[in-house]
Amino acid sequence: MPEHMWRGRAALAVTAVGALAAATACSPGSTQSGGSGDLAGVELLVAAKWTGVEEENFTEVLAGFEEETGATVTYESTGEDTGAYLGPKIEAGEPPDVAILPQPGLVQEYAAQDALVPLSGDAATALQENYTDYWRQLGSVDGEAYGVLLKAAHKSIIWYRPDAFDQAGVTPPGTWSDLTGTTATTLSEAGITPFAMCGASGWTLTDWFENVYLSQAGPQKYDQLVAHEIPWTDDSVVQTLETLAEVWGEEEWMAGGTQGAVQTDFPTCVSEVYGQEQAAMVYEADFVAASAEEAGATVGETAQAFPFPAVGEDSDAPVVVGGDIAVAMSEAEGVQRLMAYLASPEAQTTWAGLGGYLSANSQVEAGAYPDEFTRTLAQTILEAGDDVRYDLSDQVPSQFGATEGKGMWAALQDFLRDPSDPEAAAEKLEQAAAAAE
Repeated sequence: MPEHMWRGRAALAVTAVGALAAATACSPGSTQSGGSGDLAGVELLVAAKWTGVEEENFTEVLAGFEEETGATVTYESTGEDTGAYLGPKIEAGEPPDVAILPQPGLVQEYAAQDALVPLSGDAATALQENYTDYWRQLGSVDGEAYGVLLKAAHKSIIWYRPDAFDQAGVTPPGTWSDLTGTTATTLSEAGITPFAMCGASGWTLTDWFENVYLSQAGPQKYDQLVAHEIPWTDDSVVQTLETLAEVWGEEEWMAGGTQGAVQTDFPTCVSEVYGQEQAAMVYEADFVAASAEEAGATVGETAQAFPFPAVGEDSDAPVVVGGDIAVAMSEAEGVQRLMAYLASPEAQTTWAGLGGYLSANSQVEAGAYPDEFTRTLAQTILEAGDDVRYDLSDQVPSQFGATEGKGMWAALQDFLRDPSDPEAAAEKLEQAAAAAE
């Protein structure tokens, strides 16, 4: 993809978005009552992890449903640990009407507890009409549709400082071999540390793994690994770890060396590139933009990005997506209507216009996004078609894929500390995966 497609002023600048949302949103925690309509008098509770600008923008989206139906929708933040919030409420028989889950693995877990209500009527129709097979299957359990991918995150991006690249005389790489053999090497020889690493936040390391694995092993193997149909000791896993070691094993390529790489969290690693200028590149998703702006960078100008490069001559560049899935947790009047609205291009077009948002809804037009950078990210998700994949660590049991100090997080942090034995690291991953099941 041409580099200019990854430039342009991003809509992820939190200051402007926050001002817009604050001008139009209602009081924190709820949207304005819709008044008249066929759901007048109906009160619904929606829970998600979002706070700040994300919460303000989402409540503005909910306000459109209120205006359309007359229902009153109250928003409640779950905090970062959605499971800790929902668990007691499910046990008490008082879940929110709609919850936004940050991991597909939670859809599986709650469906197994009979805590979810399948999509039906207009909600099921909206899912069928607006999403491809892959996204429909992602929110389904045993063929029953429960979830709608409401908000996506593009996780196949490497961010960089153009001034550092210009100083070293390098350009954004198109392949992994270009990244390691030319870009990183040349930067290092010019006295510029190539990477800031976010190793203290274990989820960033799983994202590294997923991008390399998807490109190197392919979508079919990726799905098999998610389902644990192949062991984590499979040659494809070992090969991915060997590939990662080409970067993780080069201590001088990482800000602060190996110790710094393991001890730096997200978003501190972003400030090491933008603001502190200790490194030239940082890998993470589109949401890096907000942290880069906080560090004083201008997205599209002093902070730019290129696609995560293809690994291998015959491989495609990976497109890994994270995001949040809306599910119904009650059979109250209006719940399926709200789910249909959340799955609609109308609701998601509204959010796209507010910024800081990407949609996997096939019916959301590129023009809904207010800048070229975000439009390009959204298009790459849609154009990847059947080869796009959701974040692997969020699809496996949370004890393995999304728990601090355990499973993938711990095994990959250990491997970052010492990437000399990929086979041993693969064995640790397999043991953790088996224990989580």
